[in-house]
Amino acid sequence: MIASEEQARAYVGSLCDEEAMDRLSLLVGDLVEENQQQNLVAKATLETVWQRHIADSAQLLPLGSPTEGTWLDLGSGAGFPGLVIAAMRPEAPVVLVESRKRRVEWLNRALARTGLSNCRVEGRRLEQVERFAAGTISARAFAPLDRLLSLSARFSTGATSWVLPKGRSAEQEVQGLPRAGRAMFHVEQSLTDPEAGIVVGRGQWSEKS
Repeated sequence: MIASEEQARAYVGSLCDEEAMDRLSLLVGDLVEENQQQNLVAKATLETVWQRHIADSAQLLPLGSPTEGTWLDLGSGAGFPGLVIAAMRPEAPVVLVESRKRRVEWLNRALARTGLSNCRVEGRRLEQVERFAAGTISARAFAPLDRLLSLSARFSTGATSWVLPKGRSAEQEVQGLPRAGRAMFHVEQSLTDPEAGIVVGRGQWSEKS
């Protein structure tokens, strides 16, 4: 379990190169500054930003398929986890979906500052985004699991990986799915919070699942 900022940095560093770590450090600095203008993250979490936000996002990388198709991040907000994934894997395409204007502006500034050309922001509601086949779908605090799956189903294929941090409700939300859905997903323990879980699955979701 990652229990300190030092452990968080070491863990993230084990998954990427020094250039990626430099991009993430730049992102952290900009996040702290921007958080004075708009409430991107809870102020208290900035004291443990590498653990609470960077490592918390980075842990999804080994669970997804960053080299297989586009990584689709729903409700990106402050950029977690999608912006972190893009910074760690600059060769892989990433799409951030965020409808709130000020969050969209922040995400675009962050991309420009970090020089990430692999990532783009869809500044609209997910329902308005043109369909494409996603290699991985992620979302943190986007919607209840059943609604999240319903909204994003059209982006999924038989090869799509789903990595969905769900906190304490992870197991309960999976058990609330239809039987076929329960068989499609399982819960992985979060590395940054002993009480949190990550819903992980692979395949195409349909309302009949």
